[in-house]
Amino acid sequence: MSLRDWIKGRVAALDARARPWAAGRRGRTLAYEFLLFGLKQAWACLFGASMLALILGARLIWPAHAPIARYDFLVVAAVLIQALLLATRLEHWDEALVILVFHVVGTIMELFKTAHGSWIYPEPSVLRIGGVPLFSGFMYASIGSYIARTIRLFDIRFEHYPPLWAPWALAVASYANFFTHHYLPDIRLGLFAFSALVFGRTWFQFTPDLKARRMPVLLGVGLVAVFIWIAENLGTFAGAWVYPSQRGGWAPVPAGKIGAWYLLIILSFVLVTLVHRPARRRIVGRSPGAGWRPNRAACIRTGLRSPDMDHPKASPSR
Repeated sequence: MSLRDWIKGRVAALDARARPWAAGRRGRTLAYEFLLFGLKQAWACLFGASMLALILGARLIWPAHAPIARYDFLVVAAVLIQALLLATRLEHWDEALVILVFHVVGTIMELFKTAHGSWIYPEPSVLRIGGVPLFSGFMYASIGSYIARTIRLFDIRFEHYPPLWAPWALAVASYANFFTHHYLPDIRLGLFAFSALVFGRTWFQFTPDLKARRMPVLLGVGLVAVFIWIAENLGTFAGAWVYPSQRGGWAPVPAGKIGAWYLLIILSFVLVTLVHRPARRRIVGRSPGAGWRPNRAACIRTGLRSPDMDHPKASPSR
C-alpha cells in the first residue's frame, strides 16, 4: 500500500466516525464542512508549506560555520521534497510539470529583478545563477503547485469562463509589465481594470464536502494574494531575501506588493490551465448526468470541458 493510499484510508475512517455527528445539526454540518475546507487547503499547500517551514527552520537552527550554505541546503531540500512527493504519489506528475514551468518563469524574473535592485539575496551560495540562488524558483513553483492541487482537490469548475485568449493576454501583459515598468510607465492599474473586464462575470464552484459552493474568481485571487503576502513577510523575516526597505533591519513588506501578487496569481492560474483545463460548473444539487449540458462545439471553441467530453462514450478512441 502506498503512502497516499494509507492516508486516504485513514481520512476515510475518520470521516466515517465524524459524519454521523456532523449530520446531526446544521451548525455541526457547517462546522465540519469548514474543517474539511481547511484540511484540503492545508493539503493543497503541501509543497509551499514545506518550503516555508524549511526557510523558517533553517533561519532558526542553521549553524554559523556549516559546511554547506543555507541557500544551497534549501535547494537540495526542495529537490528531495519534490522527489519524495512523487515517489509516494502524494503529488501528480502533471503537478510536477507545473512546478518545473514555474521554476523557469520565476527564475527568469528573479534574475532581472535582482539585477535592477528590486531585492537581493544577501548570503553566499554555490547553487545559483548570478545573484539568484536556485531555491528562489521553488518559491514561485509552490504557488503553481498550490493552484494545481486546489483545482483537483476541490473539483473546481467555472461559470462564465472567458474565451481562452483573454486570460492569456492578461497573463502575458502582466508578466511583461514586471519587466517593462523599469523603463516604461507602469500599467498595473490598467491590468487591474483588464482583469475585472476578463474575469468580472466569472465564478468558480468548489466542493469542500458534499455541497458545491461558489465564489467570484477575482475575490478568490485577491484572498490568495493576501495570504502569499503574509507568507512573504515570514520569508523576509527569516532573511531569505531582503527588500531595499529592509536593509536597515526587518520591516513589513509594503502592502502594495499585494497588487503584484494579485497579477502573479492570475499568471499562475493561466499557466496551470495548461495541465488543468477549466471545466464548466455542475448544476448544484443535481447528479453529474442531469440538468444543463453545454454545447459541445462551444466547449471546443472556448477550450472548456463539457460533461459529454468526460463520458467514456464521447470519444470512439476510448
